[in-house]
Amino acid sequence: MAARVDRKVLLGVVQAAHGVRGEVRIRSFCAEPADIGSYGPLSDETGTRRFTVRPTGMSGKGDVLARIDGVSDRDAAEALRGLRLYAPRAALPAPAPGEWYEDDLIGLAARAPDGRDWGTVLALHDFGAGTILELSGGGHGRSFMVPFNATAVPAIDVDGGTVTVDPPAGLLDDGRKGED
Repeated sequence: MAARVDRKVLLGVVQAAHGVRGEVRIRSFCAEPADIGSYGPLSDETGTRRFTVRPTGMSGKGDVLARIDGVSDRDAAEALRGLRLYAPRAALPAPAPGEWYEDDLIGLAARAPDGRDWGTVLALHDFGAGTILELSGGGHGRSFMVPFNATAVPAIDVDGGTVTVDPPAGLLDDGRKGED
């Protein structure tokens, strides 16, 4: 399964207005935060609105300070708070061999080291303590999450369409004792 170049990839989120002249503070998910302005016009989640982002600097919080074409005052900038900015996957550079974009993992089959089916990758989350991989329930009937680290996710094969998942002991136990 090759990368899905027809998808859009989340590059950043507008956090707040910055100043009174329409600048915004953007949390960038790019390896180099200021590169968020390098992928052409970005779009909203629906793809119906387009935004040209022009980085002007960095905030003390590590966010990108930027101007967005057509936004000229603080009120217009505040109206964009929470806006998720996407680029077409095809606009991003190809990952190096052995690397991938997190978005490339969505929809991959999740398998245990012994080949058992754990379902599919639904999402990756970062709640501040490290990235978490969310999987559909497979035969478990529910989704579950595992730490996204080399121990719990020892192998990723984007071209083969799979991730190997070795959940921590006890994660999928249902709490029942053995039959007496």
